[in-house]
Amino acid sequence: MIACDGGRCALQGPVTMANVTALREEGLRLFAAPEVTVDLAAVTEVDSTALSLLFEWRRAALAANRRIAFVNLPDNLKSLAALYGVTELLDEG
Repeated sequence: MIACDGGRCALQGPVTMANVTALREEGLRLFAAPEVTVDLAAVTEVDSTALSLLFEWRRAALAANRRIAFVNLPDNLKSLAALYGVTELLDEG
């Protein structure tokens, strides 16, 4: 689930293969501000599809000439990013 208040959005609950498609569509619909910050502090579970989701949102933002930043990344997501060698692509901002 994603809750937004202007350009500040909070991603909540699990981000796994079971719900990543729905989250992708929800994010693409909600992230319409010129600058969006997605807070992941309330994410409870991730798998590798979570990385794909964040990259997809970033690609969509760039294509629409918008900026998206991710903050409060869970440690398990940071570990996956390190494992895949993509840590620098998730710069917290």
